[in-house]
Amino acid sequence: MRVPVVQHRSRRRRALRRRALWTGGEFLVTAGVVLLLLVVHELWWTNREARQGAEHQVQALERQWATPGAVSDDTPSADTGLAGGSSPRRSTSADGSATATGSAATPYRSQAYAILTIPRLHLRVPIAEGVSKQNVLNKGYVGHYPGTQQPGQAGNFALAGHRNTHGEPFRYLPRLRLKDTVQVETRTTVFTYTVDEILPQTSAADSGVIRPVPRSTVKPAYGYSRPGYYVTLTTCTPEFTSRYRMVVWGTLTSTRPR
Repeated sequence: MRVPVVQHRSRRRRALRRRALWTGGEFLVTAGVVLLLLVVHELWWTNREARQGAEHQVQALERQWATPGAVSDDTPSADTGLAGGSSPRRSTSADGSATATGSAATPYRSQAYAILTIPRLHLRVPIAEGVSKQNVLNKGYVGHYPGTQQPGQAGNFALAGHRNTHGEPFRYLPRLRLKDTVQVETRTTVFTYTVDEILPQTSAADSGVIRPVPRSTVKPAYGYSRPGYYVTLTTCTPEFTSRYRMVVWGTLTSTRPR
């Protein structure tokens, strides 16, 4: 009877294969853990940090505004809450909606200078100048598009916010309905806009939605045809992508002293 002989070379090959499989398994497990930590960081930690920072900024603005004559480097000094502005005057347009007039200069870049409140979404976050990811949006703030109007001014007061991660202030923007209210609060004035148009999806390059008379260049059926006092809210859609934009528009319907 012939007894099989196991060659040392075969043993070494099997050992090398086992070692390679074990090393590959360890690598895959490590990569999986790293990816899981990255997901946790993006979906939980960035939200936690940004929300806390945004809440603290809202409280800071409220404290500054509550102190008569107090002006800091972080808060504009005008009556409208904007550097160099003047107190707004309330008037009524031909269709009976409230308007506010008055001059205002542009806040400093990345400066938090107003508060956005959306009752339906239980949202109250700072508004900062600009739409820089690092200095504005990733802090959980809502950013004001440079070149668009300021609160209460004739034209389009256009804002952007994250849909997911970094505080995700606009995550539930699709829950807004016509006739919902959007409030913008400055040092002395609360401007209330009423939602009257919603564009569920458009191109990320659709610049028409933030023009002084906002109207989509991709879907021209959405938007306005005459000058007014508008607010525009934009965010990415669908969730966890940045391929398209969702747009909510509102018209100024009232102003009151803060």
